[in-house]
Amino acid sequence: MSTIKTALPLLALHEGIWEGTYRYYDATGEKIDEHRSRLVLRLPADGPWPYVQTSEYTWPSGKKERREFTATFRDGRLWFDSERICGWAAEVSLDAQRRTAMLYWARKDEPGTYLYEMSQLSDCHRYRTRIGQWLAGGETRLRILIDERRIAQASAG
Repeated sequence: MSTIKTALPLLALHEGIWEGTYRYYDATGEKIDEHRSRLVLRLPADGPWPYVQTSEYTWPSGKKERREFTATFRDGRLWFDSERICGWAAEVSLDAQRRTAMLYWARKDEPGTYLYEMSQLSDCHRYRTRIGQWLAGGETRLRILIDERRIAQASAG
């Protein structure tokens, strides 16, 4: 069993394939974007990264994007460091129900811009909801609401 699965059992429960909808709102609360998503989260036993996430986004117009996020594990957290972002993900120990995880990302290409995201996993582990806020210079820039359902337990690739 990997260290992540032992040290971060809630985050390990997120492993699998998730499909859902992202909704973006500006600082005034007006919806400015909505698109579908498919995320594949893997915790490989071997390889350079103990956490790999492949995110595919599809808009009604047909536009598509694919991004890959990798993370290391240390000090009880997942640590992200790519060309665009750096940050961490961790379980919220204050949540006695063990449903909540937090994510923090800072944009390297936009100094002073950062995201905090809270994720809740349902008790049946088939649904999750995520709420994120991007701030720039201390002011709210964007809010994101994400609703997802698990379509597969885990994936080898």
